Amino acid sequence: MNQIRLSSRWLIGIIGILVTTVIFIIPFVFVFTMAAKDEKAAASLRFSWPENFRLWQNVADVFASRNHMLIRAFVNSGILTVCSVALMVVLGAMVAFVLDRRRSKLNPLVNGLILAGLIIPPAVVPTIWVMQTLGLFKTLVGLILIEVSYGLSFTILIMRAFVHTIPREIDEAAVVDGAGPLRLFFRVILPLLRSVIVTVIVVQSIFVFNDFQNPLYFLPGDANATVQLTLYNFQSQQRSSYNLLFTDILIITLPMLILYIFFQKQIVAGMTSGSVKG
Repeated sequence: MNQIRLSSRWLIGIIGILVTTVIFIIPFVFVFTMAAKDEKAAASLRFSWPENFRLWQNVADVFASRNHMLIRAFVNSGILTVCSVALMVVLGAMVAFVLDRRRSKLNPLVNGLILAGLIIPPAVVPTIWVMQTLGLFKTLVGLILIEVSYGLSFTILIMRAFVHTIPREIDEAAVVDGAGPLRLFFRVILPLLRSVIVTVIVVQSIFVFNDFQNPLYFLPGDANATVQLTLYNFQSQQRSSYNLLFTDILIITLPMLILYIFFQKQIVAGMTSGSVKG
């Protein structure tokens, strides 16, 4: 009986590895091989090893394209990601702490609004009108606020589950020692949220950095381009440089891929910590 269970576990593990290979590794290898080809070989879109390996030349051409637009895009995406995720962490932790610690008749309404933020799709045209009225359209500040508003619901839900596992006695002890609301939150509660904060930072950083739709709608213009919008540089109705297009995809994919690989254990720990401790 034990041997049958062991064999079934091995079989499930092998199937999982094969599925993972097909879904994740093979597409990445395809992108890499296309990025290493010249323009003529890449135009066929065949899955084959390049005869003329020119990955580094393609990388140099991508960075030099359109007056080094990719460098400006990395700066814009970096500022957008850091500012958006920082605001999500602070605001999400504050809202989660208040919702868990203070029971009120407004809590069901707030919970409904949070769930609505996850379910209801954003309305682009009214949002653009509001941003134009406030003078935030085509500005990095406006896009940061958009990213925060779209990602805040997910952040609150994850952090609230973790805040609920923190004993209330810790709050009471800090208040007895003379801590006010802000000091209680920033000096006592926020450091205890370290694992879930890492999860939110990694997950939301990947989402914001790889976001294509919101910068396209709310931050148009070459000077404001983010890394995802640079894909337009190598594809048009008349001509497409697939080798440079896939090289650009490879370049903008690597930072978030490396971030995920290094912090995948922290992501799993932060996602499951609330249910385990509860």
